[in-house]
Order: sequence, then C-alpha cells, then structure tokens
Amino acid sequence: MNFITEGFKEALTLLMSFDKEVYTIMGLSIGLSLMSTFCSALLGIPFGIYLGLKTFKLKRAFTRFVYTAMSLPPVVVGLAVAIFFSRSGPLGTFGLMFTPTAMIIAQVILVTPIIMGIVFNASKEKGRAIYNVGKTLGANRLQILMLMITEMRVTILIAVVTGFGRAISEVGAVMIVGGNIKGHTRVMTTYIAMNNSMGNYGMAIAMGMVLLIISFIVNSILYHFTAGD
Repeated sequence: MNFITEGFKEALTLLMSFDKEVYTIMGLSIGLSLMSTFCSALLGIPFGIYLGLKTFKLKRAFTRFVYTAMSLPPVVVGLAVAIFFSRSGPLGTFGLMFTPTAMIIAQVILVTPIIMGIVFNASKEKGRAIYNVGKTLGANRLQILMLMITEMRVTILIAVVTGFGRAISEVGAVMIVGGNIKGHTRVMTTYIAMNNSMGNYGMAIAMGMVLLIISFIVNSILYHFTAGD
C-alpha cells in the first residue's frame, strides 16, 4: 500500500510545482474537449429540437438509432476515423492523422449523439407545447427555436455538460487518432494510461486528481443552474 501513499504525495508535489508539461497537457485536454463540445452542441441542439418536433414514418427507428449512437464504442470510432484519415484512406490527403483536429473530429462523433439524444427526448415530450405557444404569439422559425432553447435551457445544459464529460474523459479514440505525441496530442487521459503502464503512479494519480477536480467543478456548475428549477 506504500506505493499508493507515495503516489499521492508525488501527485501533490507535481501539481504544486506547476510542472510545465503537466499544465500544457491539462490546457490541451480542456481546450480540445471544449471545442468538441461546442461543435457537437451546434449540431446536436438544433437537430435534436427539430427532429423531436418533426413527425415522420421512421421516427421510432430513428429514436432507437440515436439512443444506440449515444453509447458508441470509443475505440471503434477512433478506428473508423483513423481509417479515413490514414495515408491510404479516402481523406488521407488532408494529413490530419495524429493531429488535434483528428481528435476533435473523433470526439464530435462521440459527443454529438449524446447531446442530440437528450435534447431530442426532451423535445418529443414537451417541445410541441412550446412550439404551439410560439406559433400562437406569431413567432417565426428562428424565434421559435430561441424560445425552445430558453424553455429547455436546463435540459440543454445537462446535455452539454454530459457531452463535455464524455469528451474530456475519452481515451480510446483520442489515443488511436492522436497518437499520444508529447507536446502535440498528449491529453490527460492518454497521459494517465501511459504513466500507469510505465509504473509512474505519481504522475498518473496527479492527472487523475485533476480530472476529478474538473468533474466536481462541472457538476457543481450544473447543480447551481438546475437546483432552482
């Protein structure tokens, strides 16, 4: 058990020393996750609202597809993105393999269904009533969309925070498409996996503590905005 205690001591020392590599990794990880979540929200929120209100023949099948996509295996997504962006792949000419851009694309594929699914489910349940109120007041499509977002703001916030949590904790896909390159594509989760495999438990625990702190902060923000509703 001593190595666990020593690991925590080393973790605190590492964090308090403001190690440049550690904080660079933290910044890259948070930045990529925020960008991925932002792009996913731009896609998932409008489509989730629209498809939740829309009536079409295969809506039940589409619902199952969205819910299934919410639990896509990250390794499979990473493999698919890697195949497309590899040198011999159909998009290999863009040279995006082992870049932060490829990592963002993989995370967007994983996060978008989560945000869309949560918003889609909320729109199915109470979206029609909000839509009817907007139409009664003479609102146009853009105004109705803004009204929907305003009225479902708590659900949308939950969707976005959940998506961010998925993005920042992801390891399988970003390891495959990013390659865990020092100073370029190394993020917190790949850093933890690498140091754990090397037996550097202090560094792994330090980054794990950072992830836990971020999770606590994100959930505290979520609770702050939802407690009053």
